Amino acid sequence: MQADTIFSIQNHSDFERLALRIFTHQYHNNSIYQRFCNLLGVTKTSVQHINQIPYLPIHFFKQEKVVSNQIPTQKVFTSSGTTGSITSKHYVSDLSVYEKSFTKGFQYFYGGITEYVVLALLPSYLEREGSSLVYMAEKLIKDSNHPESDFYLHNIPELVKTIQKLISKDKKILLLGVSFALLDLVENYNLQLNDTCVIMETGGMKGRRKEMIREELHEVLKKGFGVSQIHSEYGMTELLSQAYSKDNGIFYCPPWMRISTRNPEDPLTLLETNKTGGVNITDLANINSCSFIATQDLGKTYPDGSFEILGRFDHSDIRGCNLMAL
Repeated sequence: MQADTIFSIQNHSDFERLALRIFTHQYHNNSIYQRFCNLLGVTKTSVQHINQIPYLPIHFFKQEKVVSNQIPTQKVFTSSGTTGSITSKHYVSDLSVYEKSFTKGFQYFYGGITEYVVLALLPSYLEREGSSLVYMAEKLIKDSNHPESDFYLHNIPELVKTIQKLISKDKKILLLGVSFALLDLVENYNLQLNDTCVIMETGGMKGRRKEMIREELHEVLKKGFGVSQIHSEYGMTELLSQAYSKDNGIFYCPPWMRISTRNPEDPLTLLETNKTGGVNITDLANINSCSFIATQDLGKTYPDGSFEILGRFDHSDIRGCNLMAL
């Protein structure tokens, strides 16, 4: 199946038709997923509607090699984790699909990346190997084609000078950062920007600071940066697509990604909109691994297809790409 088919989805009918095709493909070619489906009594012939497709629990990415082909792996993305914890591994056989997904996904919500100077403040991710977020940021920095676009780790004074220079030149900025690093920045420097600057947090306190609810975090960042909106990115190691929120923690998916919620007491039962449950993700860009994933996040979907993350199941390990629990 060609990746262009995935990124050419125009409506719900296209999405559902393609999701059923990808389910059949993954049932045939992904032995882990097929065994999981069979244990549930689900076969390729018993799935006639998208709501009948089973969602693979995300912890399988910690225990198994979840792939849907025999193509050699180009890249293994790994999740962040505490010392001694088992991390997820996402075996990616075609990086061009990931690159198309995050490039087209960003463009869908924000326009072309060449419109922005991309400043990446991702210290905890830069300090380890295998981060899919760093891979995305690196490509966006390169594709922005601006000499000022760059990563920042310990050179924060240089970052501040760059921001001030860009503001004086009326340049559009995308500041992509982990929550604790953005908080450190506004607490140590007086930055009064404007709404041409997109301040985008990716979540993740990861023991660096006291956990904060999203509203509190965003209020501090709004005041510190002098902007009226804080944007957020929702993604994870096991996915090849991202959802974005432009304010208030309400996320929207690109056309090839969809969120649903499941009953916490009965994970095979999907919930209606406006009800809190476990977050299921359909990511059709994940064609070569598994497109149907049951996460450990708790959330709520809305009739327009948007969604909100409300926390995590108890006893779930803390994940760097997740938002603050409420």
